[in-house]
Amino acid sequence: MSMSILNNISSIQAQNQMQLNSTAMQTVLMQLSSGSRLNSGADDPAGLAIADGLLANNTALTQSAMNTSDGVGRLQVGDGALSQVTTLLNSAVTLATEASNGTLSSAQRASLDNEFTSIKAEIDRIGSSTTYNGAAVFSGATTSVFISDGTSAGSSTIDSTVGLLSSSSIGFTAASPTNLSTDTLTTETGANAALTDITAAIANVANDRAQLGADMNRLQSAQNVINTQSQNLTSAYDNESSANIAQDVANMTKYNILQSSGMAALQQSNQSQQAILKLFQ
Repeated sequence: MSMSILNNISSIQAQNQMQLNSTAMQTVLMQLSSGSRLNSGADDPAGLAIADGLLANNTALTQSAMNTSDGVGRLQVGDGALSQVTTLLNSAVTLATEASNGTLSSAQRASLDNEFTSIKAEIDRIGSSTTYNGAAVFSGATTSVFISDGTSAGSSTIDSTVGLLSSSSIGFTAASPTNLSTDTLTTETGANAALTDITAAIANVANDRAQLGADMNRLQSAQNVINTQSQNLTSAYDNESSANIAQDVANMTKYNILQSSGMAALQQSNQSQQAILKLFQ
């Protein structure tokens, strides 16, 4: 190797290596401070694309789980309202049974009929006033719960229908809903007919609640699957993006040593260059 005073090649080499070590040290420190292996696209372009895709999938699934919860909540509101309708109809059974008794006077039957009319009015109110998130529950419309992992192949809907409810139409899952609106308890014959209709209405409401229960179970099953998918995606995302702390600590120690030895090498190269001055002595 020739001696030159124009360029100190060994010093330049030492500086370049120190720059490489410094850049690597900055990357390690960034990973240790953030806990993430992917802090920029330069760290691992392919890995970043995979991690971002997994994160998008998981974000969509998280919202889908909330969608199913909303769907279950709507059905629970409907089921709770129908439970109250059943309670009202059971009270109506008592009234109709009492009104069917031949020992009652017309005035007494009229009193029982007034209470029966109030029960029918309350059923009408429940049917028209029960809402979820500002929308009528007993609307007869089909509600679609959207489930997705962010891809077209992973998207689907679960439909549920809560039918109309009123005293003139009880039993939206029945082939022929029961009409109580024209029933009265003012006569023994009318009370007997009303009792038959009320009993049928109770059976219809039970079938309606069974349908809502089946829909709720389906949504909850879908939510369980979504939660499992989300858990697995979170694990995959963590494996792809999380920093390897043990390895980074080891690398930090290595680069600290290299920085120190690089400084010593740079100092030595500068001292070696000064040896040329001795030739002029």
